[in-house]
Amino acid sequence: MAFVTENSKGQMYYLHTKEVTLKGGRQQRIYYFAKAEKPGEGLDSLPVGFQVSENTRTGLPMLKKAS
Repeated sequence: MAFVTENSKGQMYYLHTKEVTLKGGRQQRIYYFAKAEKPGEGLDSLPVGFQVSENTRTGLPMLKKAS
């Protein structure tokens, strides 16, 4: 079961991660939220050093580094 967060509008979002290749050939891990859980990409918990925040205009959740 992936990590789930509820936004201020009452919608549920699941946390996912995947490795992407940037234009220069460098590999980078990205984190993103989706309304449906995708097999093989869901995370069980928040990554260490990150917290969930919400875009006040759109209500979309996003990860940001904890201060």
